[in-house]
Amino acid sequence: MDSAQEVTDNTAAHRLEIQQGDAVAFLTYRMRGDAIEYLHSETPPALQGHGYASALAKFGLERDKAMGRKVIPTCPFVKTYIDRHPEYASLVLAK
Repeated sequence: MDSAQEVTDNTAAHRLEIQQGDAVAFLTYRMRGDAIEYLHSETPPALQGHGYASALAKFGLERDKAMGRKVIPTCPFVKTYIDRHPEYASLVLAK
């Protein structure tokens, strides 16, 4: 991923985004009480393979960790990301 690209929180659309030209990689979310549920990630074909989805997941999870917020990883990518990065496992809301 180009280090000049930044993750932004588009609160109106309920998604984290990275824009590269006209293409936007995003991770949608919704608040569920005091927890955040990550619903869906999408990376346009032109941006795939450059770490954008991982950057979105990491940004969100780091922010959640700093805020003491629990996470519901409905998005398969976010669930796999947490499985591969066990430092975020404690954020997952127990069922």
